[in-house]
Amino acid sequence: MTTGTRPPRHSPQPTPRRAWITAWPDHEARLYLAAHPIAYPLLRLLARLGPAVRVPGLGVVVNDAAVAREVLTDARFRKDGPGSPGDLWTPVLGPSVLLNMEGEAHLALRRRLSPLFTPGYTGALVADVLREPLAGLDRRLGAGETVDLVDTMRLMAGAVICRVIGLGEVGEAAARELFEEGERVVAMVSLRSRRLSDRQIAAARRVLDRIGEIASAAYCRGEESTVMGRMRALGLSEAEARGAAGAFFLTGTETVATFVPRFVALLYDHGVTVDADGLDAAVEEAMRVTTPTPVMLRSVSAPARVGRVRVRPGDRIVIATHNCCRAYGPFDLSLRHPPEVRRLWFGAGPHFCIGYPLALAEIRAVAEVVLRHSPQVVGRRAARGVLLPTYRYLWIKAAR
Repeated sequence: MTTGTRPPRHSPQPTPRRAWITAWPDHEARLYLAAHPIAYPLLRLLARLGPAVRVPGLGVVVNDAAVAREVLTDARFRKDGPGSPGDLWTPVLGPSVLLNMEGEAHLALRRRLSPLFTPGYTGALVADVLREPLAGLDRRLGAGETVDLVDTMRLMAGAVICRVIGLGEVGEAAARELFEEGERVVAMVSLRSRRLSDRQIAAARRVLDRIGEIASAAYCRGEESTVMGRMRALGLSEAEARGAAGAFFLTGTETVATFVPRFVALLYDHGVTVDADGLDAAVEEAMRVTTPTPVMLRSVSAPARVGRVRVRPGDRIVIATHNCCRAYGPFDLSLRHPPEVRRLWFGAGPHFCIGYPLALAEIRAVAEVVLRHSPQVVGRRAARGVLLPTYRYLWIKAAR
């Protein structure tokens, strides 16, 4: 991995790396402010109040990575109680998906799904689905075209999720439509949401029912070359396969699509170039800064302590993952992640994101193509009204 710097555009003289990074516009903060103009400043303010703090009407907010990891690995803090993700998604997806399960049932379902998310399987899946789109992207950048990386990632993430739920090969229109439907469902949730309204639940069900029908049809065909067919071969019921497809559709698609443009922009803004050997480490550091899951929710099922705060059954725990991760400073490829913060943005313990290998395979495949052209950011705008901060567009062009 090599790093390079360039001076700010307003200065005729080179300046030390640390000095100009401090003064450089913080585009990541702008993304968060555009997405959550009220909640984000409040979230960052809470970071100053200590590792854990009780906030009336919100819950016990965790701002420390070590405390967050303790909560995520303690069975007393659950995803299926009051104020947890179960309150949000059970009315839409049903009670038996990884998002809202606990205990032996959760572990059993996770064990059966695990073979679908090995690095070898996910790498081969992504390579197959994205072979032609990546070749097209490579040609466009190589020809000197200006490319909107946001739109490109929406199409690629949509194509991958289409394959996962059983649609097989699809055109750009179908991939774009599916991505936009998922985006509308996820946008119903804000950093302050406790549960969806009846109207939101009905709208989300219309989308998820369609996903479920596609998944069920693929499951019934039983083709083991497909993800749904593999689920059937692994012993999952049709209902479990439907639920899994809905969960992957909601949680995986937008995470990857929003991260890659932010990753490329971070490298550009910090004057950093990354080779193949340093790509994975750069991705991990960019994930720490962007925090793909800025907030995680848990429900207290038994008396306990969170940091120095006593909690009781029914209390809501709000893990401010973004605060936990950003406490270690700005984007810095020389930073070694301590154990408590390592991949915290994907959870910890029994609920660590099962789709992590698939997300990493998608990110790595696109980043390898884009970064070999030493891209320059030639235009960008933050998106508004979204759950995961992202760019509305990010125009890139290969360096001459």
